Amino acid sequence: MVKTIAEIEDEIADEFSFFESWQDKYEYIIELGKKLKGYPEDKQTDEYKVKGCQSSVWLVTEETDGKVYFKADSDSTIVKGLIALLIRVLNGRTPDEIINAKLEFISKTGLQQHLAQTRANGLSAMIKQMKMYALAYKAKQLN
Repeated sequence: MVKTIAEIEDEIADEFSFFESWQDKYEYIIELGKKLKGYPEDKQTDEYKVKGCQSSVWLVTEETDGKVYFKADSDSTIVKGLIALLIRVLNGRTPDEIINAKLEFISKTGLQQHLAQTRANGLSAMIKQMKMYALAYKAKQLN
């Protein structure tokens, strides 16, 4: 059975609760980023770059059976870990699920308070881009 967005967010919050310090949490985020693979090198172009990130972040999507799948890469290890978390929560969801996702794991884990302003802005830009893709797929499904 496929887990709900809320269940995956709770899992992430639980995982973060095991770490006592933010240094350990950052190292975990970096490890998650190292596991993020499969981004096509030929799509590391400006066309697929997320606007508003200080680091370079590339994001591609595809829709299969009404669900949206993401692949991403970044030149920053922490940002790569952040996008890995977003993909974990949003991958394989319907456009409506993505659009309506509140992404509460960000506040539950304390990421909101512990990211530098530039990274927080980048995280917002990645979320916005993922939701924009979902909106585009939804519009396409309605036509």
